[in-house]
Amino acid sequence: MAPSPPDKKSPKEPFFLSQVLPLALTAVVFVALFGILYLAIILLNRFTPDAPIVLELRWPDVLFGLTIYLKTSVDFAIFIGNLMRANPGYKSRIAVEIGTALGNAAGTLAILALWNYFKGLDFLLAAMVFVAALVLLRLAQDGLQHGEERTSKGTLIGRLSMWLDRFLGKFNDKIDPFLSKIVPHTSFKQAGVLKFWPLFFFAFTIPFILGLDDFAGYVPLFSIVNVFGFATGVLLGHMILNALLYLSPIATIKAVTNAWVAFAGSVVFVGLSIYGFTEVAKILLGH
Repeated sequence: MAPSPPDKKSPKEPFFLSQVLPLALTAVVFVALFGILYLAIILLNRFTPDAPIVLELRWPDVLFGLTIYLKTSVDFAIFIGNLMRANPGYKSRIAVEIGTALGNAAGTLAILALWNYFKGLDFLLAAMVFVAALVLLRLAQDGLQHGEERTSKGTLIGRLSMWLDRFLGKFNDKIDPFLSKIVPHTSFKQAGVLKFWPLFFFAFTIPFILGLDDFAGYVPLFSIVNVFGFATGVLLGHMILNALLYLSPIATIKAVTNAWVAFAGSVVFVGLSIYGFTEVAKILLGH
């Protein structure tokens, strides 16, 4: 079963400190990280002037990135919920918000930089997309397992989820020893009560690895979506998830672990993985 969600807010603190300040901070952090993303892409384009990343926000790409991020955020929602529960108070929430936002953005930018470098080298790009397609299959199974925790085995969605889980499990069990050496698979341990800076660094570490893991799986999409818009959607999705967890952690965790949402998202990830494998074949065959 998923860990218990956090309490909504500390009753001993004023409403402004317990809700308004942390919620406002989510928007401020998003704007700051958006600026960092913009500057990072300008810098990356200097290294690849022949194939620059287009600095244009196309809202379909932003919405697509936001949707994909929220689908992969089940582990993170549970992680941050438990972190807030173990460390109540507005100072702790600020540490969690800034730490998780920076960690997620750092992981995202790291993969973006690697992709920007590899895209001009066919063989290395094919290798990166191949690994990304494998990551998507692992993410597809991870999402299913969260949905199964809340689903009866006798229902239609329960049977469908179990069938797809078994199918993916047979494949993932074989490739995980190889994949785990390249892309880490985070285990979300429960943190105890921490002071501000230890809490900040702990909150940074897990989402950084998660950002590497998830964004690596998005690489096959970069040939069909604008990368700048997609990455902006990922940052926006993080902001929205944090805000929703502050407002209603119980409803948020229930929504992201809905069995039908988990199953539909996993099917989409399998489809994207297959698309990634076809892109690898095209790159290697020179098409």
